[in-house]
Amino acid sequence: MSRIRTSREPERGGTGPQIRLPAPPAWLRWLPALYVAGVLALEPLTPVQWPVSFVLIGVPLVTAFAHGPVATACATAFAVGLEAVLAGTPCCAGRSAGYLWERHYIASYICTALVGALGTILAAHRVRRERTLADVRFVAEMAQRVLLRPVPHRIGRLLLESLYLSAAAEARIGGDLFEVVPTGFGVRLLIGDVRGKGLLAVETAATLLGAFRETAYEEPDLTVLAARMETSMSRRAAQLGGRETVERFVTAVFAEIPDDAEVVRVVNCGHPPPICLRAGQVLELDNGRSAPPLNLSMLVEDPYHLDSYPFLPGDQLLLYTDGVTETRDAAGTFYPLVQRLRSWGPLSPKELLARLHDDLLAYSHQGLQDDTAALAVCLLPGGPPGPAPAPGSAE
Repeated sequence: MSRIRTSREPERGGTGPQIRLPAPPAWLRWLPALYVAGVLALEPLTPVQWPVSFVLIGVPLVTAFAHGPVATACATAFAVGLEAVLAGTPCCAGRSAGYLWERHYIASYICTALVGALGTILAAHRVRRERTLADVRFVAEMAQRVLLRPVPHRIGRLLLESLYLSAAAEARIGGDLFEVVPTGFGVRLLIGDVRGKGLLAVETAATLLGAFRETAYEEPDLTVLAARMETSMSRRAAQLGGRETVERFVTAVFAEIPDDAEVVRVVNCGHPPPICLRAGQVLELDNGRSAPPLNLSMLVEDPYHLDSYPFLPGDQLLLYTDGVTETRDAAGTFYPLVQRLRSWGPLSPKELLARLHDDLLAYSHQGLQDDTAALAVCLLPGGPPGPAPAPGSAE
């Protein structure tokens, strides 16, 4: 996926923000010079009836693709001057007369100047559009940083890393979400996927994240925490109204890693199950008791179940959205996440997500169709060991 990177830096002599536009590819910047070099190479090899210098009329437009209006205007003046030089220079191979003021060449000068004026306007418009797009992308990145705050790289004995890929590279913001909150009950994690796309998905994600960031510190029971998120989502959907109220749902996983026990507690709300990486094993933490997605709990009674799994020093927990497993290759085959994890061997959280990032882009041939988010958490050795329940036991 191609991305335009933008940055804001203080302007020289001022404190205002400045957008740094992406530089065009090197070959595109050098294309005008290569174009002129090709014309000069062909000119002496062609007969006088073939005035190759006329193709210099294209120099301004070629320049406008990668350079600004000033450079395009200078290229126009250079092209007109070079046409005059080639027309007025005595030709090779016994041809003696120049054609500096011959009417066809005068027409060529005028046409080149006109094309240069249009190219200058085109270059100015292109630069203006690029600045607007860069500014919009910068605002989108800032909005995403507010919505998806950077995850701390370490909390106590936990190493953490996050990954976010937007299918819309221009927007770089979507409906996938994650959060990590250190609380008095342990480190609590959330990963979710909002149904749909666009501003409504972003607003829904913001509502869920805001509710989680407040409630995670207050509610000791993870199932009650999930129920309160359900209430927030239902209330927000009712406020928005419309015929699709019940279709505005969020799949999510709530996880808790306490400080005093080597265990991870999970409440799954219709989301892909977390994966535990342990000594070469790849274990899906799924007891088949997933609750419905948030805003759909009315479909079942007693929807939320808390499952506990051992989480030992050296173990790594991977939370991800379905954008990972639903990535397709050219043949339409889904991304084999579990098989990939087994083949990679032990990796740190940072290395794991970097490998996953590169592999997803390679597998999809840079054509991701859905937003993708992932969290990787590793428990470091040290500290007093706590009791760990049997795999899959309920609390």
